Amino acid sequence: MAATLRLEPAGRSLWDEPLRISVGGLAPRQPVTLRAALRDEKGALFRAHARYLADPAGRLDLERAPALGGSFAGLEPMGLLWALQPEKPLWRFLKRDVRTPFALELEVLDGHDPERGRLLGRAVHERHFLGPGVRREPVRAGRVRATLFLPPGPGPFPGIIDLFGLGGGLLEYRAALLAGHGFATLALAYYNYEDLSKDMDTIHLDYFEEAVCYMVQHSQVKGPGIGLLGISLGADICLCMASFLKNISATVSINGSGSSGNRIIVYKETSIPPLGYDLRRTKEDFSGFLDIVDIRNDIVEGHENPSMIPVEKAQGPFLFIAGQDDHNWRSELYAQMISERLQFHGKEKPQVISYPGTGHYIEPPYFPMCPASLHKLLNKPVIWGGEPRAHSKAQIDAWGHILTFFHKHLGSTQKPPSSKL
Repeated sequence: MAATLRLEPAGRSLWDEPLRISVGGLAPRQPVTLRAALRDEKGALFRAHARYLADPAGRLDLERAPALGGSFAGLEPMGLLWALQPEKPLWRFLKRDVRTPFALELEVLDGHDPERGRLLGRAVHERHFLGPGVRREPVRAGRVRATLFLPPGPGPFPGIIDLFGLGGGLLEYRAALLAGHGFATLALAYYNYEDLSKDMDTIHLDYFEEAVCYMVQHSQVKGPGIGLLGISLGADICLCMASFLKNISATVSINGSGSSGNRIIVYKETSIPPLGYDLRRTKEDFSGFLDIVDIRNDIVEGHENPSMIPVEKAQGPFLFIAGQDDHNWRSELYAQMISERLQFHGKEKPQVISYPGTGHYIEPPYFPMCPASLHKLLNKPVIWGGEPRAHSKAQIDAWGHILTFFHKHLGSTQKPPSSKL
């Protein structure tokens, strides 16, 4: 008996869009295994599988049927995506070219052995990052190296600058998805890209000021201010931008520290000294993986540590997203500390959302969790934290909060999505 895989939407969908997976043509109560696979642009293979039982009518709907084991268990309609794991050790799931989709291969196998089961059905589904009508425009304006994503329609649109963290280069996937939700989004490179510096010992805010000026002067960007979104080092740069630069209306920090880290931050005559690291605090597990959560020097004492970013100077609201199991730094503690600092200086209490079982790399919905990878500075494998199921739930919920926050504070007319954990 041939099984039929049904996917809704059919053929293609956006990466942050739920995908409904069902199977027809099975025998009543037939045991089957569903297997998913995709390759990234560098050829790295990611795979996941789960065991199921068909219902009495020979149908299987992942929104109703719990997985009985495999890469995950329980009622997880999108588990075959968020549970994808790389065959290559320490390989992070990334989308490097948003102009092409990921080809997700789905298979139905007879029985509960994912390697020996007879193939019953197969389907290939495209997962895209550029929504219908979204425009991608490379930006080389002065020193600014970036890519601007514009939503469909005449505009102007509320604007966002999007920053990633350690590693540099230019990652566009989050900006592309944001454009699909009505935001003109600038994916901004700031080192290790084209003619930019290969390293970043000093954060010069005048470069980021130039990017802000580019956005607020763009005919397709709705003023008077723009939003900022950053993760890790990118989050701390966003906090610096909000603290020193004009025309910032709303800022989202994902697992930032609120400090200068091991870099000097410079803006005109102002300089924030580096916090510094104590590598003697590094811990190594039995597999040789490093846990670096405690290598940052202590900034908890007091509200006026000179290495802390002076967020009290900012005018716009903040949203802090923190993983309680972040092993890069103590994001939840730092978010609460920044909140206290803002209130100490008479500012409005920011929104702080922290997630249990959630690690450092909080990505858009359905990205597989990155539990560990090579650290650029240490050149060793480090633990990033997180438990796959909890981390996946947090990514979905955080994405909803981020979109809602920007829709509210940037004056968008597009209806934000609901945020449900």
